Amino acid sequence: MLKRVIVAGVAALVAAGFLAPVSVDARNLDDIIKAGTIKIGVHPNGGVRSQINPKGEWEGFDIDISERLGEMLGVKVEYVPTETPQRIPNLVSDRTDIQLGALTRTPDRMKVIDYSVPLHTESMAVLYTSKLDEKIPNLKSWRDLNREDITAADCRGCWPVKWVQKNLPKVKMMLVDSGADSTRVVAQGRADVIIENLDFYGTYTAQYPDVTWKVLPDVIATEYCGIGVKKGNDSVRHWLNAAMFSMQKADFHNEAWEKHFGSRQVVPVVPQPYF
Repeated sequence: MLKRVIVAGVAALVAAGFLAPVSVDARNLDDIIKAGTIKIGVHPNGGVRSQINPKGEWEGFDIDISERLGEMLGVKVEYVPTETPQRIPNLVSDRTDIQLGALTRTPDRMKVIDYSVPLHTESMAVLYTSKLDEKIPNLKSWRDLNREDITAADCRGCWPVKWVQKNLPKVKMMLVDSGADSTRVVAQGRADVIIENLDFYGTYTAQYPDVTWKVLPDVIATEYCGIGVKKGNDSVRHWLNAAMFSMQKADFHNEAWEKHFGSRQVVPVVPQPYF
C-alpha cells in the first residue's frame, strides 16, 4: 500500500538466503504453458479489487486483469487466496507464480522479489466538495489547507492522520470508523476534506450523486504497484511486461479500474514500451 510498510517476514526471508537465483521449484514460462494453469495470488477479501461473491465466484479489478492475462497466455487461472502478509512469502515458497493485491514497489521488497511494470498507482491527494470553494476560493495546493477553520476527516488508525498532524498542524481532525464514514461527513458538510489514498474512494463518493466532488490536482504522493514475480524468474517477468504493454495500450486496465472503483486513478499508469 501507499504507506511504506514492509510485509512481515521480509527481513527473515532475506536473512534465510532467499536472495539467491530462482529455485528449481519455481515454474518458468514454459512450465506454466505446459501445465495449462497459472497460479495467481489475490486477496480473498479485497473488496472491489478482489473478492469471492455469494455465488462462490471471484470478481474485481485484480480478477479482470488475471483473466485477461490467462487468456493472453492461453492457460487457466488458478486463484490462490492470499492475505496481505502472505504475498511475498507465497511467491518465495512457490505457492504462487505471480502475485497481485496492491503490491507496492519498494527497494526493500525488490531485495526479495521482482516486479512487472506498474499495474496501477496509489495516490495520496485531497478530496473535497464544491462547498470548500466558498471558504478557499483559490485553492491550488494542499499546503493552502493549513488553517484552523479546516477540518479533515479520516478513519481511526489510518496512517494519513499522522501525516496531516505533522504537515498541516492547524487542521482539525475528525476521526471516524471507515473511509465510507469519512466520505459521509464531508458530504454532509461536517468536515471539509479527506486526505487519503483516493484511488479507492470512487465507490464511496458514488453514494452521494448530488454532491460535486473534487480532487485537488496538487497530488501529495504517488506509489506504483506492480505484479510480483519470484526473484530471478525472468521468463515470466518479461512476458508479463509485454502482456501489460499490450493491455495498457488498449486502455483495458483503466476501463477495468473505472468499472470496479467508480472513477479512474488520480495518477493513471501509461503504457510502458521499454522494459
